[in-house]
Amino acid sequence: MHRSAWLVVGLLVPVALLNYLDRQLVATMQRSIMGDVSGIESQEQWGHMLAWFKWTYALASPFAGLVADRFSKPLIICASLFAWSAVTWATGQATTYDHLLATRAAMGLAEAFYIPTALALIADHHASATRSRAIGIHQIGIYLGVMLGSLGGFVADSPSLGWRWGFSTIGLVGVVYAVPLLFLLAEPHNASPTVRRSAESPLASWASLLRNPSYRLLLAYFTLPAIAGWVIRDWMPSVLQKDLGLTQGIAGVSAVIWWQAAAIASAILGGWLADRWMHVSDRGRVYVSALGMAAIIPALLGVGIVVGTKSLPLAIFFLMLFGVGWGLFDTNNMPILSQIVRPHQRAAGYGLMNLASISCGGLADVGFGWLRDRQVPLPLIFGGFAALAALSAWLVLCIRPAAEDARKTP
Repeated sequence: MHRSAWLVVGLLVPVALLNYLDRQLVATMQRSIMGDVSGIESQEQWGHMLAWFKWTYALASPFAGLVADRFSKPLIICASLFAWSAVTWATGQATTYDHLLATRAAMGLAEAFYIPTALALIADHHASATRSRAIGIHQIGIYLGVMLGSLGGFVADSPSLGWRWGFSTIGLVGVVYAVPLLFLLAEPHNASPTVRRSAESPLASWASLLRNPSYRLLLAYFTLPAIAGWVIRDWMPSVLQKDLGLTQGIAGVSAVIWWQAAAIASAILGGWLADRWMHVSDRGRVYVSALGMAAIIPALLGVGIVVGTKSLPLAIFFLMLFGVGWGLFDTNNMPILSQIVRPHQRAAGYGLMNLASISCGGLADVGFGWLRDRQVPLPLIFGGFAALAALSAWLVLCIRPAAEDARKTP
């Protein structure tokens, strides 16, 4: 059982990588795509394109979570991977802005089914002693995908490759990997009654979650920092390129590689620390997550200030500090959720969290593009993000989780 539990994590790391690789490619290839696809004329318009992905993803997420709580999680994961990989390939064929909008919307719909299902499946396989570490290792796949995506600017600038080659190739890789994954991925053997399929109606399931005060706090806590997180992922390459005068390739690497590497180290540390802290206190995961938010606050303030000074080393330093905080935060969201909701509501609970978080992320993408077109100072924008992170630190400390796996009855 223990070996199979870690096998599931290992099989899902490449899927998580692909899940985020295509998202980052759009950010790092922005100049090439805007120059090649007809109909894109402003930063605000680009922000709308980014938001279409997030809004379809967000709207589909609650239903994706409900489906995952009721049907085969391995089958849902493989179908989602196959679908978004096919759409990734189709993105490389886009020639107009409307075509690009359609592929990003389809991508959001296909990818919405993955994260809630995968994290719930990992939580089903891993109990208290290893849950944060297992989630943390899975999240490393996400960070690696973003890091690989940061190289997209070099691919787009290459005369022999180009941005279309990147999307087409990655799409084909995902389609191929979905086939063996279908036969290798499995539900827990001898699953306990706590991970049985939910028999609640969708409305009853959502109502039950929203009546839970700790879940409402986690919902807000999960959402507010992600607003800044999405802007940093989607816009920081173009910010560094424009404000620091970097090439598209160098800007993509500088904006992504360093803070994602810091997030990987932080996810490993945060998973280990949270699992250890749980031996001392049922709030161990909450405390580790709050430490992450304490690092994110000065990081956001610093990013906003130093980009204006045109100091790339300082910008990278504060982005790395953001990565440290993000790894501690990201690793413990599903484990905290597992302490405050019933096991057969994990995917549905995470789906609602994705709805709130990514909807706001879409608004942030549009809003940031609008603010950039109007030359609003970056320190003011990122100062607002830091204020939201400070509020989030207080919210997570208000959560009162039960003992790990204590909620074993529906």
